[in-house]
Amino acid sequence: MRKPFDDDPAIGADGADIASVEALRAAERRLQRAQLSSDVAALDRLIDDRLVFTGPDGRLYSKQDDLHAHRSGQQTMNRVDEEDLAVLVAGGTGVTWFLGTLEGTLAGEPFLARVRYTRTWILDEDKGWRLLAAHVSPANRDTVAHG
Repeated sequence: MRKPFDDDPAIGADGADIASVEALRAAERRLQRAQLSSDVAALDRLIDDRLVFTGPDGRLYSKQDDLHAHRSGQQTMNRVDEEDLAVLVAGGTGVTWFLGTLEGTLAGEPFLARVRYTRTWILDEDKGWRLLAAHVSPANRDTVAHG
């Protein structure tokens, strides 16, 4: 069975050019920096209004939920360590797979977690890459890049 990254992960499924892949990689990393600094304005630009995020508790969250968590201080991040970032572009759709460690507080409780995010992005001609859907799962220490 073919695994998603048997081919070069820097080339999209439809032969997308490296510039498109790198633009999505850059958007993903802007998102990480915005999360780390709770930059609500940057998050607002990067997240599509239709966002559906599946959290580690299995609940669904909206863009407004995410922005409120950062704006109110309910969620703060003091560490986002990327171990691996795979990117796939197919036309105006992109997917990123982040593997790394997050540390911060949520509702006043500290957390430290190794996680895998799967994020689906859409390309808006005026606004660039925007996050449309995301899912986060715990990743134990045996989880490997592209695995």
